[in-house]
Amino acid sequence: MIELMLEAERAMGIGLIDNAERLYRQVVAIDPRNSIAVTGLARIALERGDQRGAYTFARQALAIDPENPIASHLAMRMAEQMRNRGEALPDEPAAAPGAPPASAPAAPSASSALSDQTTSDGDARPGLIGRLFRRRR
Repeated sequence: MIELMLEAERAMGIGLIDNAERLYRQVVAIDPRNSIAVTGLARIALERGDQRGAYTFARQALAIDPENPIASHLAMRMAEQMRNRGEALPDEPAAAPGAPPASAPAAPSASSALSDQTTSDGDARPGLIGRLFRRRR
């Protein structure tokens, strides 16, 4: 399964989004509780401009692993952007017209957890790969 995840990351890195999605979906079919693969699907949705889909996948990944920093960051950013446009989030009731937007949900400190997994140039991939290998132990 790690090989599929690594191949999906390589495909994402060179812009082969359809291949990456196919690989992440294969991993999720094998292991529906793999929050890293579900987060990969969130990243693909975001790459395609589907913020609602990215938010939904990120929330699904957080339901599996509440300490997933990438999923937490994605969910927070997508919620913020959708609320700024006045859109209701998929998991909250629609606000009455003219009502102020709901406050953002509290989330684990994604920025500090994310920085633990990034390199000096800001690349989060080593953290993802590290999580993959820790998961196998």
